[in-house]
Amino acid sequence: MAALLPTLHDPSPIRQFDRAQLRQLAAEVRACVLDNVSRTGGHLSSNLGTVELTVALHHVFNTPHDRLVWDVGHQTYPHKILTGRRERMPTLRQIGGISGFPQRSESEYDTFGTAHSSTSISAALGMAMAAKQKGEDRHSVAIIGDGALTAGMAFEALNNAGVCDCKLLVILNDNDMSISPPVGALNRYLAQLMSGNFYAAAKNVGKSVLRAAPPLFELAKRFEQHAKGMVVPATLFEQFGFNYVGPIDGHDLDSLVPTLENLKHLDGPQFLHVVTKKGQGYKLAEADPVAYHGPGKFDPQVGLVKSTAVAKQTFTQVFGQWLCDMAAHDGRLVGITPAMREGSGLVEFEQRFPDRYYDVGIAEQHAVTFAAGLACEGLKPVVAIYSTFLQRAYDQLIHDVAIQNLPVVFALDRAGLVGADGATHAGAYDIPFLRCIPNMSIACPADERECRQLLSSAYEQNHPVAVRYPRGAGAGVVPHLALDALPFGKGEVRREGKRIAILAFGTLLYPALTAAESLDATVVNMRWAKPLDVELLLKVAGTHDAIVTLEEGAVMGGAGSAVLEALQAANMQKPVLQLGLPDRFIEHGDPGKLLASIGLDAAGIAASITQRFGAAAG
Repeated sequence: MAALLPTLHDPSPIRQFDRAQLRQLAAEVRACVLDNVSRTGGHLSSNLGTVELTVALHHVFNTPHDRLVWDVGHQTYPHKILTGRRERMPTLRQIGGISGFPQRSESEYDTFGTAHSSTSISAALGMAMAAKQKGEDRHSVAIIGDGALTAGMAFEALNNAGVCDCKLLVILNDNDMSISPPVGALNRYLAQLMSGNFYAAAKNVGKSVLRAAPPLFELAKRFEQHAKGMVVPATLFEQFGFNYVGPIDGHDLDSLVPTLENLKHLDGPQFLHVVTKKGQGYKLAEADPVAYHGPGKFDPQVGLVKSTAVAKQTFTQVFGQWLCDMAAHDGRLVGITPAMREGSGLVEFEQRFPDRYYDVGIAEQHAVTFAAGLACEGLKPVVAIYSTFLQRAYDQLIHDVAIQNLPVVFALDRAGLVGADGATHAGAYDIPFLRCIPNMSIACPADERECRQLLSSAYEQNHPVAVRYPRGAGAGVVPHLALDALPFGKGEVRREGKRIAILAFGTLLYPALTAAESLDATVVNMRWAKPLDVELLLKVAGTHDAIVTLEEGAVMGGAGSAVLEALQAANMQKPVLQLGLPDRFIEHGDPGKLLASIGLDAAGIAASITQRFGAAAG
């Protein structure tokens, strides 16, 4: 049979395909995903697992008139392939190429931009209610994973949607595997629903389900009237007002298509539970979906191969080792992650200190307030969280931690640009949004050794401290094995020069040192964005003609702004050039190329300084 995929430029022909053609198309899409991701890197397991579901959705629904909202969106490569972007897949996650997540600016089929979890139901409900208000006949479909369904925002949306009369379909893509193994009472409940022993265990439903379910659902007090109903998985979601259907095999088009067709013609909010397998159709990914979650380039015939080259230690690895060492030294330490055990470097910590390790699920707000509760009882919580995800817990950061001045350490991974994941994952805003919070301090290590030392400095404090560090490796400065701390709130002069003083916050210290050679500039490693080393700042400002601040974070309200505020407070007039991330979202691509494109490599730093202050004196 002739290939179908090359003939498709949009999904409309798919609606005329018979079942055999749909199966052939699914096989071609799966091969296309594997071929392209192996060449570019990207999310693989999750995309292989949603091929049939994607084909079925575009077959049944009139996209883009009917809205598809993909939660997180790291499983949308099949969707992109079917919506006119197949030929651009070789540019995936590269500068000028297509995004690894849905983007409204990229295609009309990407109805809502996503990349953080648990937003799909809220967005789809908004679209469905807008259609109703405008008198438009359209469906809105939210596709959400079982990991994302552990977040409070998803349940807030379910609670709202259940009382709305609109054409909303929520599809639970249940693959029993978020990035880290999913946790919590809800996941245990879903696992029981899918287990072969569930019906046999129904007589013990009060013990096996209701006791584990969150009090939010108040299922316990309904035990008598609903015990019989608990035999089927409808109860939980029907309590929210949804018509529940499932679970069905998410790889069986003979089940998916007629079920979606039937649901399309039902009134009110609908909930479809599909079961899929991450990595489906590629045995290596099926066997190890975590390793193949976001691989780099690889040979599909061989699979992932560990590099024999000696790799530099990453900042994440430095943090993970420090956490284990500090935990061995201090029994009060506990480690907390919102479902990012692997990404945040907590695998060894969980193995060595299982009773002091807490994965709270995709629940950043809860993670921060949970840490506050632990701190109230004399423990020393360390919250390992990506900078971009801490944004989701800003109120808790202020209200529950900072106002009470609790000693919580925030290890902020992925600070600055993150490369291929793009603007949604960039840690661009932590310095501005943390700097304005009373009681909060911010450390900016320049390299791996300082990262370990400043984590120790943060841990010593009796108030909240964030330590921000980038993705990947730094300058390759080997950390000390000791748990020695650097002085709190103090920087250091790394190079003595003339006229210009460059104040570097974080890993841009090293390109600053290179740039300073041609400029004969002084370079200061500030280390702390808050508290600022004002004594050192004023000393340097008094002996130089101009100041340059340098940070891999938003310029507006960032560390450079702190320098300006300090100079003004001291009534010192001095020209200041602030270099950092500009007031726009930076696209996806290679981090080095992105930094160069905005003038934050050594050549760009030197050029900006020369343009503003002139060449170095002869």
